Amino acid sequence: MRICVKGIIFSVCLAVSLISSISESIQTIYAEGYVFLDLNKNRKMDPGEKGIPGIRVSNRRDIVLTNQQGKWRLPVLGRDTIFFVIKPKNYMTPVDDKNLPRFYYIHKPDGSPKMRYPGVQPTGELPKQINFPLYPQKEPNKFQALFFGDTQPRDIREIEYIAHDVIEDLVGSNAKFGVTLGDIVFDDLSLFEPLARTIALIGIPWYNVLGNHDENYDAKDDSDSDETFESFFGPSYYSFDYGPTHFVVLDDVVWHGAVPEENKRGFYTAGLGKTQLEWLRKDLSLCPPQQLVVLMMHIPMTEIEDRQELYRIIEKRPYVISVSAHTHYQRHVFITDKDGWRGAKPHHHIVNVTVCGSWWSGSPNELGIPHTTMRCGAPNGYSIFTFNGNQYSIEFRAAKSPQQYQMNIYAPETVSSSELPKTFVQVNVFSGSEKSRVEMKVGVNGAWKIMNKVEKPDPFYSKAYEKDKTLKAPFYPLPAPIKSPHLWEATLPPNLPKGVHPIFVRTKDMFGQTYTAVRSIRVD
Repeated sequence: MRICVKGIIFSVCLAVSLISSISESIQTIYAEGYVFLDLNKNRKMDPGEKGIPGIRVSNRRDIVLTNQQGKWRLPVLGRDTIFFVIKPKNYMTPVDDKNLPRFYYIHKPDGSPKMRYPGVQPTGELPKQINFPLYPQKEPNKFQALFFGDTQPRDIREIEYIAHDVIEDLVGSNAKFGVTLGDIVFDDLSLFEPLARTIALIGIPWYNVLGNHDENYDAKDDSDSDETFESFFGPSYYSFDYGPTHFVVLDDVVWHGAVPEENKRGFYTAGLGKTQLEWLRKDLSLCPPQQLVVLMMHIPMTEIEDRQELYRIIEKRPYVISVSAHTHYQRHVFITDKDGWRGAKPHHHIVNVTVCGSWWSGSPNELGIPHTTMRCGAPNGYSIFTFNGNQYSIEFRAAKSPQQYQMNIYAPETVSSSELPKTFVQVNVFSGSEKSRVEMKVGVNGAWKIMNKVEKPDPFYSKAYEKDKTLKAPFYPLPAPIKSPHLWEATLPPNLPKGVHPIFVRTKDMFGQTYTAVRSIRVD
């Protein structure tokens, strides 16, 4: 009797494959529900309230569109899945009493692991339906949004600094929403709640990015490091539309937990990971090529370990910008082929001004708030982004200062006639870039002269750094100065007569916005 061994093996393999496929299918659990028009705004899908078709819903891996009845269906990814609706144009999700958008549902039956700062409470078994309410609203093509770099308070006193230094002047802002670009707090995650209530005074929806100081440092690995963040703000990466613009929040902080047996402390690196990158690829595939995309992250893009994979996803789109914080200095970065970028034009990455400046350090002002100048010589503050179709512009705003305060001019108080040709005037244009034009003239009838961009420490900051070295608690010395990325200089004209003269400086930025400043100097 002859036996066909190969045939037997093939039949067995096929059977095993079929059993495995059936088993996998049986084990897959799906969540489902509706995205609906919440007419009475009670966040429940009542009889008569209809589903909305064509709305994107995600589980942080997959993205589906709701059907004609507004229904969606997605797989549950283990026992820790966040489902969220991607807010479409001309609709708004609910916000809570802290103006935090509630666009997600966390499925975590057993809750977060026990850590120093509590995470998500047990949610129980999966609901039969997870429904996302939306409310209609008119969203113009042109609008503004507020961008905060690191607010980063250590304690309640520093939350009060934020309130008096920045928030009070923004109450009633015309901006449509705001974003904090990570390092919301400074390690003490119990401050999420009082800080969120303070920012809520502005009166607009407020989105949040995860920063390295917002992590659960006692987490064993990255998967559990954002449990407290999730309990307050939801998923660490997500997206939404406002008007014609698509906004994407990315989580680029990777936590590596401590290894006690090797006496290693926990630390973080900058990265996105395959799952998040694949989600981003799917997210952008649903966006028209001509749509402006704004990527928001904490650590600058140029520090992300897997940024080349990110570049491949975005570089063929003609309208993409990105914005981060983290470094505690303001900078415009233009990413080119020198960093592996293959796009037709350099990518514009903005390192945003921080609300906390240099970590709430430096001598106190008349209100008792540290001047907290950033290491680049720019004051603490925030940015106002204006979006118009697929175009954008950015305004720097210094805390507690008028809109026109955009630069500092440094020159000696007095200079002798013989020293004029050797004497430099330096100007720190706080939001200046390599695309800025900066000019100077001395005297009303003087000739305008182009100033040269240089990389040097800001002279005002260097003096403040030396002065504040001896500060004692509750105030902090300033960090060491860096070479400012937005400093210009030029020498004085050689033939100035003796007397007092005005030094005029004007600048035009990459968006065509112009600013002027003046300072006096005496010639002996």
